[in-house]
Amino acid sequence: MHRIGIVGAVSFIAVTSASSALAAPTLHPQTIAASTRVAVEHPNPVRPLDAVAHRGASAYAPENTLAAIDESAERGAETVEIDVQLTADDEIVVMHDTTLARTTDVEERFPGRAPYDVADFTMDEIRELDAGSWFDSSFEDEPVPTLGEALDRLEAHDLNLLLELKEPARYPGMAELVAEELTDRRHWLRHNPPWQPRHLVVQSFDWQVTERSKELMPSVPHALLGRVPEDRLDEFGWAHLINPNHNTIDADYVDLLHESGFEIMPYTVNDRDRMEEVLEMGVDGFITNHPDVGREAIDDFSDDRGPRAPIVVPPARPAA
Repeated sequence: MHRIGIVGAVSFIAVTSASSALAAPTLHPQTIAASTRVAVEHPNPVRPLDAVAHRGASAYAPENTLAAIDESAERGAETVEIDVQLTADDEIVVMHDTTLARTTDVEERFPGRAPYDVADFTMDEIRELDAGSWFDSSFEDEPVPTLGEALDRLEAHDLNLLLELKEPARYPGMAELVAEELTDRRHWLRHNPPWQPRHLVVQSFDWQVTERSKELMPSVPHALLGRVPEDRLDEFGWAHLINPNHNTIDADYVDLLHESGFEIMPYTVNDRDRMEEVLEMGVDGFITNHPDVGREAIDDFSDDRGPRAPIVVPPARPAA
């Protein structure tokens, strides 16, 4: 649900089916009829452009680790993207590859267990792995974190989260387990006001599982990873964002997504010139290994532009 209250020079207009106005110092969405539309005006009612830290600040620390989350905060990120998978005993771990070989010392610790799939190892076994030395010796013995540990660290840094369900077809029940973890933590179910980045977005390349996750967590925004064909956009009215590879988009596609009610955060934009190019296309932000460079690109771009269009908050969805 959206948290709506008086902030600075905020004004509220509520229009009901009877065309009567509601005047109150604060307005809680749950008290408004489903047919009500609430317009919120704010001195800066704009969702800001966001440089999302890809797998944490993965240009500066080993990806998908607590160290990468710490580095994201240090380098000024507001939102962190991480990937999750399931262990053999159904623990949710933060890992991008479906095997442990590239980013841990699993081949040394457990020789003969090829292909070293995440799903073939228990959480206790994964606890024994070094997930930092491959990146730099200064990160020796950095562990593979659980989702719960990552959520705690993100909350400690007051960071937002873009959470990818990685190859969920390999892991029956993944959407349900992730939803249970998130809904057990009230912090992650709150919404930022519309003039701040989104607090939590769940995304996946598997659009069917993404829709299942949306059914489990109807109040949480969800994103489709990949370029959705123009003639299929109407199939995904339940989604909030479409996040394609930055090499697959142009300004016309960005405009079409906006006209269709979607936001767009392309991945993975690491070149400063390309950051400027996608910003010129009108994207709502981008995912990058270099959140500090991305923040600089956004700040420079914003300095040259006027304010973005005001945001109108739609009616609150019925409680699940």
